[in-house]
Amino acid sequence: MEKLLEIKDLKIEARREDGTPIPIVKGVSFDVHKGQVVALIGESGSGKTTISLSALAYTKPGLEFAGGEVRLHGEDLLTAEPLRQRDLRGRKVAYLAQSAAATFNPAITIGEQVTESAVLHGILTQDEANARAERLYRSLELPDPDRIGNRYPHQVSGGQLQRLMAAMALCGKPDLMVLDEPTTALDVTTQIEVLKAFKKVIHEENAAAIYVTHDLAVVAQIADYIVVLYGGEVMEQGSAEQIINNPGHAYTRKLMEAVRPKPAAGLGTVVTGEHDRDIAALVVKDMSAGYGRKLNGEPAVTVLRDINVKVENGHVVGVIGESGCGKSTLARVMAGLLPQAAGEVVLDGENLEADLQDRSRDELRKVQFVYQMADTALNPRQRIDDIIGRPLEFYHGVKGRERQQRVQEILEMVELPAEFGARYPAELSGGQKQRINLARSLAASPEVLLCDEVTSALDSIVGANVIKLLNNLKDKTGVSFVFISHDLSTVASFADEIVVLYAGRVVEQGPTDQVLTPPYHPYTRLLISSVPELRIGWLEDTVELREMAVGIAKGVEITDVGCPFYNRCPSAIEGTCDITDAPVRQLAEGHEIACHLDVSDLQLKISHEASAG
Repeated sequence: MEKLLEIKDLKIEARREDGTPIPIVKGVSFDVHKGQVVALIGESGSGKTTISLSALAYTKPGLEFAGGEVRLHGEDLLTAEPLRQRDLRGRKVAYLAQSAAATFNPAITIGEQVTESAVLHGILTQDEANARAERLYRSLELPDPDRIGNRYPHQVSGGQLQRLMAAMALCGKPDLMVLDEPTTALDVTTQIEVLKAFKKVIHEENAAAIYVTHDLAVVAQIADYIVVLYGGEVMEQGSAEQIINNPGHAYTRKLMEAVRPKPAAGLGTVVTGEHDRDIAALVVKDMSAGYGRKLNGEPAVTVLRDINVKVENGHVVGVIGESGCGKSTLARVMAGLLPQAAGEVVLDGENLEADLQDRSRDELRKVQFVYQMADTALNPRQRIDDIIGRPLEFYHGVKGRERQQRVQEILEMVELPAEFGARYPAELSGGQKQRINLARSLAASPEVLLCDEVTSALDSIVGANVIKLLNNLKDKTGVSFVFISHDLSTVASFADEIVVLYAGRVVEQGPTDQVLTPPYHPYTRLLISSVPELRIGWLEDTVELREMAVGIAKGVEITDVGCPFYNRCPSAIEGTCDITDAPVRQLAEGHEIACHLDVSDLQLKISHEASAG
């Protein structure tokens, strides 16, 4: 294969205030050949993104190149003139960021943004770029390829926007793509779609790519060659087959061990019952909610319908489902951020007002929200002791020396040293910021913590540490958790009960082990079978299955009649599932599903699948 990019002994440094250097990347070397996907893997802070950006002759503010070479087609990008470097960016090397939503301009149509770079660099005329963009939309299996370019970013789903970002990068026919965690924030079924589309289009275009990720199971599906990084150094590199099946370095094996197992029974923690009470901590009864308002007061768009969920004291209720299923909307209703249109939210046996502005300070204290992105949830201008001290003062009236003492105790509770109180959020790692995000909520002494995707942006090792911390807090304090996630493996290891949401309705709920083994509802089965395995060839095997092909090909659609999963269900009954709401069937105490199929029919289907597998 033709050698496209050579990185030789690359060194990147930061500078202390006194001018002394801090080594960040310490002599990294690897090659990228045409038609090859090279994955850079490692935990947060290993230098993955910093090294990948060197392919664009770019470093983040505060960093500088201190040595080595980055050669594209033999030309050293680091010594090239700034105008030459700028000419190569976008034309020869394209970058795909982690967040497609932040990449696209909401005020400009998708088509304009996809074709802009190719036209700007003079690679294609506008007509040629439009034609190429449409071909890429088809290759990336996007819906309505001849008209999707006329839409705005908010008019497509997250998975579609991620693939449109790939079209934007490929439109100018770059030699190399740098993909920086492009599937990390996606749910499992959307992730499969995007990975399948990326793999197909990279092969069709004979392009090369550097794929940055901390997810080894994803790497196994897309990479040809793997570079394992830790602390800015290469621990190990080799073919994907060799690294996945026969890792040589202890750190690589540590990363392998941190890969979350397939969701299954017996992975979670055992509830001791020590904090159980006669009254549930939080109950949602017959609740419906949505956005906008009609003249009659009903929501213009109903997102949640007839939701019933109970959160016992000291328990963890995991809420799972794809993007658009209503998971975050459910948490917003529980917190009072979104008033429900019908039904009740009950805290400690007392009805809560729908709007948080009508709730008492003590009711606000008892239900706390832990947001997904600590980066945006924490005020960058406040020190950590002020961030944690604010709820202490607001809810408990704690001030002065007592406040300082409590801040230190809370920092210790989330396993951070007391001296972190004097730092600002920018001085902390992603995992540390998430702990501060959690500490701020704990400072209120809540009864229920609503955790919305709190581990989705963290690498496997850091995410596992956060889950361990949450388990310890649950055992010590008796706090209840509503844990929202699209990561089924994390939910299986943390939650003792699971609520499966689809298109704003509960399709299955019950104790974790009963929901996962076997998964009765067809949608629960689709979710579990969509979790990537640490096995080369898993992606190809999975998309060939009929159930997966039907389920993955279509997105979530909220419907007013019938079962919302009808258009994706391999067992759908025409004339029944499409026009009649699914009945709720009790499988065991506390375990129920919403499905038109009898339990015996579902069991028969599961046994057929098991014998066929």
